[in-house]
Amino acid sequence: MEQFSDLIKNRRSMRKFTDQELTQEEVVALLKAALMSPSSKRSNCWQFIAVDDKETLEKLSHCKEMGATFLADAALAIVVMADPLASDVWIEDAAIASLMMQLQAEDLGLGSCWVQVRERFTAAGMPSGEYVHEVLDIPLQLQVVSIVAVGHKGMERKPFDEDHLQWEKVHINKFGGK
Repeated sequence: MEQFSDLIKNRRSMRKFTDQELTQEEVVALLKAALMSPSSKRSNCWQFIAVDDKETLEKLSHCKEMGATFLADAALAIVVMADPLASDVWIEDAAIASLMMQLQAEDLGLGSCWVQVRERFTAAGMPSGEYVHEVLDIPLQLQVVSIVAVGHKGMERKPFDEDHLQWEKVHINKFGGK
């Protein structure tokens, strides 16, 4: 593993992937990262569906009007769900798990991109979560938060340039404090 600061600087959203499949070890590492992610009161309210079937990936690529087409070309999509009855911070726990998988993907030299599902809609106006429920036969009580697309990077992205960090968004001790 490289330095954590390098890992977060190099992790960029990747929407273009090669045709190369992931190894079983890579998939297991990604899922371990999700399963080890922090969870409020260790409720572990999240659940995950790993999808590598090309036909299913194509269907998932239509879960939103815009911003999900690259799912069809990903080697893997991990659908991140959570049970609102198991924790009042199910959204936060699922979001953390999604990010942990993205950091693990970068550490493995893979690309990834978050697809927001919660509160989004398909081109036909159907709620994206409902669409994903139907495609994957997800139980009603689970809510889909995101889908993390993963694959071998199909393009180069420059690391974040620290010269462009928005330090004006940071406040000390109170809003507007310096």
